[in-house]
Amino acid sequence: MTDASPPPYTAAARWPRALELIARLLLGGYFLAAGAVKLLDPSSFLLSVRSFQLLPDPWAAYTALGLPWLEILAGLGVIFRRLYSGSLLILTGSLLVFLTALIYSWKRGLDIDCGCFGEADFADSYPEYIARDVVLLLPALWLVYRLVKRGTPLPQRV
Repeated sequence: MTDASPPPYTAAARWPRALELIARLLLGGYFLAAGAVKLLDPSSFLLSVRSFQLLPDPWAAYTALGLPWLEILAGLGVIFRRLYSGSLLILTGSLLVFLTALIYSWKRGLDIDCGCFGEADFADSYPEYIARDVVLLLPALWLVYRLVKRGTPLPQRV
């Protein structure tokens, strides 16, 4: 007969959980702050969206109005683990889209304003924008890996 009790809670078992908490706070907090800054000055963010020259109006305006709310809600979902898998996939997918848009705009030689933090943005060049997104993508991918490893079902397409 096998013992069905869970393994003892050891210090080694706490490290991944602590790192997961730090990664969730970093990722969710970043998007929460970035979304809030964009909400404070939507016209400036609209100019940033237009600078990428990827979306015509009115789609650029819809993006400038909707993206901050999506970032805030998904950031809160990752921090507080509410609708966690969907929120995490939204943020991870957003980072991949942002990276693609940055690299494509850099290749085209556009002078863009990232718009991530408005006037308070600490990055001001393509390499800095890309590095920041890659640094954020690493914990996001690790959190997705942990989610899949635990066997948590991912959101299904409707």
